[in-house]
Formats: sequence, C-alpha cells, structure tokens
Amino acid sequence: MGLSTQFIYLKSEIMKKTFTLLSLLLAAVVLITACSRKPGAEEAVKGVSYEDTVGFAQFQQWKAQNERVDPAKAYQTAAAAPSVVYVTAPRRTVTRTAAPAPVATAPAKKGWSKAAKATAIGAGSGAVLGAVINKKNRVLGGVIGGVLGGGIGYGIGRSMDKKDGRY
Repeated sequence: MGLSTQFIYLKSEIMKKTFTLLSLLLAAVVLITACSRKPGAEEAVKGVSYEDTVGFAQFQQWKAQNERVDPAKAYQTAAAAPSVVYVTAPRRTVTRTAAPAPVATAPAKKGWSKAAKATAIGAGSGAVLGAVINKKNRVLGGVIGGVLGGGIGYGIGRSMDKKDGRY
C-alpha cells in the first residue's frame, strides 16, 4: 500500500467514527430534550386565566344542545312544518313546503397521528443510517438503527401530539 492509499483509508475510518459519535450524541441530546420537564411549569399555567375571546363557550353550549336533538325527530318536525301558501291568482293556489335541513354528521378523523408518522420516518431513516454505518453486518446495523430511530421518532411525535391535544 502506498502512502496516499493509507491516508485515504485512515481518513475514511476517522470519518466513520466521527459520524457514529455525532449521531449518538445527537440521539442523546434529542432524548434528553424530549424527556426534560421544566419544574414549576404547571404552577405557572394554573395562575393564568383565559378569557373566551372567540365565543368558544357559547359554541360548546350550542353544540351540546343540538347533540341532544334526535335527527329522526328533527326531520319529522321539519317535514310536518306548516306549509307556505302563495296566492298567485284568484282561483289558483300554490303550496310549497320547506325542504328539511340535511342532518350534519361529524367528520371522522383521518390520517396518521404525528407519533405514528414520526415513528415511521425515524425507523426508516434509522435503518438506512444503521446499515450505512455498520458495513461489516448491514442487516444488524439496519435493525438496530431502525429500532433506535423508531423510538426517537415516537418520542418526538408523541410530544407533538400532546401539544396539539391529541391523546
């Protein structure tokens, strides 16, 4: 081996070790950041009073009142509503009835939660990085990287779900 090939080999080994250490350090920082909790944060929130600036309480009251109404009875009531009579000519009478309002159904939640998305992304990217880093046994590296990446991704996504109010 020449001097230049030895230098290239040493450089690549140093870069592999540096990349591995940096990725482990980044994973540790993410875990510490995701798991840390500021003491006294709950007490600060308890002292704050939030005003109803957009009429949310009124909306919830209206929603609770309308959820108690049976849709079948509401349809029958609208169908049995008094007809509107228009007299257009002295001997001709036109009767029109109002069409019942369609019953609105609540839209079903669609899609993945942020925890599921982050888990999938973390597992996929972790598997790829693990296979790239561990060149001697790529399958083992991919499995370990996928598990670690999935765990880190789940932690990040779960915290985002909690912030959005999704339990």
